[in-house]
Amino acid sequence: MTITDTSATSKTDSAVPVIAHWIDGAERPSTSGRTAPVFNPATGAVQARVALADQAEIDEAIASADAGFRVWSGYSIAKRQSVLFAFREILNARKLELAEIITAEHGKVVSDAMGEILRGQEVVELATGFPHLIKGAFSENASSGIDVYSLKQPLGVVGVISPFNFPVMVPLWFVPIAIAAGNAVVLKPSEKDPSAALWLARVWKEAGLPDGVFTVLQGDKIAVDGLLNSPVVQSISFVGSTPIAQYIYETASRNGKRVQALGGAKNHMLVLPDADLDLVADQAVNAGFGAAGERCMAISVVLAVEPVADDLIAKITERIAALKIGNGAGVDGVEPDMGPLITDVHRDKVSSYVDIAEADGATIVVDGRGFTVDGHEDGFFFGPTLIDDIPTTSRAYTEEIFGPVLSVVRVQTFQEGLDLINSGEFGNGTAIFTNDGGAARRFQNEVQVGMIGINVPIPVPVAYHSFGGWKKSLFGDAKAYGVHGFDFFTREKAITARWIDPATRNDSTHGGINLGFPQNT
Repeated sequence: MTITDTSATSKTDSAVPVIAHWIDGAERPSTSGRTAPVFNPATGAVQARVALADQAEIDEAIASADAGFRVWSGYSIAKRQSVLFAFREILNARKLELAEIITAEHGKVVSDAMGEILRGQEVVELATGFPHLIKGAFSENASSGIDVYSLKQPLGVVGVISPFNFPVMVPLWFVPIAIAAGNAVVLKPSEKDPSAALWLARVWKEAGLPDGVFTVLQGDKIAVDGLLNSPVVQSISFVGSTPIAQYIYETASRNGKRVQALGGAKNHMLVLPDADLDLVADQAVNAGFGAAGERCMAISVVLAVEPVADDLIAKITERIAALKIGNGAGVDGVEPDMGPLITDVHRDKVSSYVDIAEADGATIVVDGRGFTVDGHEDGFFFGPTLIDDIPTTSRAYTEEIFGPVLSVVRVQTFQEGLDLINSGEFGNGTAIFTNDGGAARRFQNEVQVGMIGINVPIPVPVAYHSFGGWKKSLFGDAKAYGVHGFDFFTREKAITARWIDPATRNDSTHGGINLGFPQNT
């Protein structure tokens, strides 16, 4: 996600639409005078411009959300649940429409966009069962005649800042749970693919959500800082790069907010000599090049325990040669395997990492630089790239590339591979491929990573578990969704109550002055 300041006025092209905010239950055209281009990544053409909020629009959005919260938090649990179920049904019925919006602005193939929606819908379905997850506890007669019980109440207005690579799934990690718990949400989507957020807003309204409870604030760094610095916004949920996650965490925490800020990754796949190399090659290609590598759970490094590296590289190379790259929308109903990258700037950044690897002495086995698609020569395409013998000191190894670049590092032992994973600054996801249960069990116990796959390359947890890494892959108080999500979006009150029996009201044991700390006697 980019939140660099683009405060200079952009020239609006009257030939393309301007994507608005969603405030008070309706689209709200911007008056800031600032916009940013929204590209079709497959053609390179500007297909729209998105509004970039100024401070007045930020204040208006937050005020609307605050008013919506005061209404929504008073709704009964049954009524809130009915809205969640209605949202789920509309989303399910119209998911192809939403997938095509994702493809048009992000570039990923439609089937991949559909998969994104379905994984987000898992969290919607979890949220429909929220009454059980936000109920308190009761202890009768904790002390003589005294009961102790707890309540879980919503925070108020909460902010969600989502990345370009999952414009639907990531908002759905947070928004349904926050709304189910009684909060109002201000979503700041990526300015690179902002239209899906407006689609979600319309569906929430159709499902019966009161105006103001779900707000879409389009913008750049000014909008982000507006949420971070607002005294009304009680929490921030973020997914993006590690430097921005750390900035979000430090700024929001300094302002007294709860924070869940999920950062970057450099995910490794450890391949033991007993693994099924055909399975490994299939999964390495899927995990390395799916969504053009633009996902924080992508596998970017294969640690091949010798003597398997040469055979594995040959199998991966063979599979890369069969991949079809093109417009994610497909041609005549036939989809490619991989679409373009999000922008030309990002494509060039990915290319620069391959340059770095080559300069550092790595072997470029399959080179995706300069890749073009016939008929889409101006699109932001980058071909699948396979690198062998990359030095572990190279920036192309240590830094997150966020593109279709898969590197192979040859190691001699299980322990060498494990040590390489644990020495990295990230701890998001990892995988081991083996038929040895003992090795897999040792790996899961000793690897310093938050999400682990055993013969599974992209171990994104299901909705009733929680998503989040370790080290510089997660900053803040809680992981995303699951029980962590409901805990994050509620705060607990503990009540200690005594009701004196009228029959003993005049009994001396209930009166008198005692300056000592209360005791359970």
